[in-house]
Amino acid sequence: MVAQVMSSPYEAQFEATPATGSRNPGHWGQPIEVTVQGVRKAFNGTPALHDVSLNIRPGELIALLGPSGSGKTTLLRILGGLDEPSAGRVLFGAEDALRLSVQERNVGFVFQHYALFRHMTVLDNVAFGLKVRPAGRRPSRAEIRERALMLIKLVQLEGLEKRYPAQLSGGQRQRVALARALAIEPRILLLDEPFGALDAKVRKDLRRWLRELHDQTGHTTVFVTHDQEEALELADRVVVMSNGRIEQVGTPDEIYDKPATPFVAGFIGEVGRFEVTVTAGQAFLGQHRVNLPETPGAGRYAVFVRPQDIAVGPAAPDGLQGTVRAVRRHGGLRRAEIVLADGSSVVEADCPLDEGLRTGQHVAVTFSRISLFPADDHRPEW
Repeated sequence: MVAQVMSSPYEAQFEATPATGSRNPGHWGQPIEVTVQGVRKAFNGTPALHDVSLNIRPGELIALLGPSGSGKTTLLRILGGLDEPSAGRVLFGAEDALRLSVQERNVGFVFQHYALFRHMTVLDNVAFGLKVRPAGRRPSRAEIRERALMLIKLVQLEGLEKRYPAQLSGGQRQRVALARALAIEPRILLLDEPFGALDAKVRKDLRRWLRELHDQTGHTTVFVTHDQEEALELADRVVVMSNGRIEQVGTPDEIYDKPATPFVAGFIGEVGRFEVTVTAGQAFLGQHRVNLPETPGAGRYAVFVRPQDIAVGPAAPDGLQGTVRAVRRHGGLRRAEIVLADGSSVVEADCPLDEGLRTGQHVAVTFSRISLFPADDHRPEW
């Protein structure tokens, strides 16, 4: 019966996951370290993960970020035991997680589609994982109710205990799903695009709430998303993935301000790209000299620059010449699309509302901060 009311067959495995003993409802236990070493995975001969290694610190909230097909969900499924790697190791603390069954891993899952039991109240949904434990590990009825009510209060749904999923909003159903995952006292939390089915305003509210909840409970948490804003706002560290590989691991500031590869530079945030040739300490875009904040050794380079790092002024000999192709409102600024002097490279610049730029105007652009990579590096997938 369980598999019939869940949104997918594999999610049912986690509802009966037993915890390793009974604790007081307010005690979350010690967060654990998760280590991934040289993990590979292929499906029907097609590689999905290539020698992925990652250390997740105890109590850390990690975001796996990347486009579709980057391997982030495959890695999450391997952590949870839904898939087995073709090679490599996964450790929960010092314990080999690959030797543990799904139930023994004691992982809390939250999915994009809430997978709540439609015929159960909020209280019964949250308590379900505790009620189906083996008798020797099952708390008393009073303890189960106490823990479920505590979690309902923790996720700010107090007073809705007797409602059914159909009587809740999408954001409320996702909070129930998270409370249910927490009820089994998981060793780690795995969240797979948990807000993907919600509208933008609800997503923003819920991710702020999730960060606050994580700070209260201290679980080691892995969060899969393709939403850059979500990852940068929520995570302690972001793991950027592409084509089954990790491109960079770092804090949100490091990922945004100091991209380690061309892919990260082109994938994170809004960015313009053009190529220059450096010779005798000077950079050139075609035949036009470019004043860059930093000038590397001789060679050909890809320059990545963000709209906020471009200054636009009257055409002048010391600036890189360009022509305004379009101007549009962009929040409290104007966003100017500028064709650079070579006639093919295009960048976008943020300008004050009163800048007075117009289509066809000749301007000069200067750059305050850039990311620079050898041009023969692989072109990023935008």
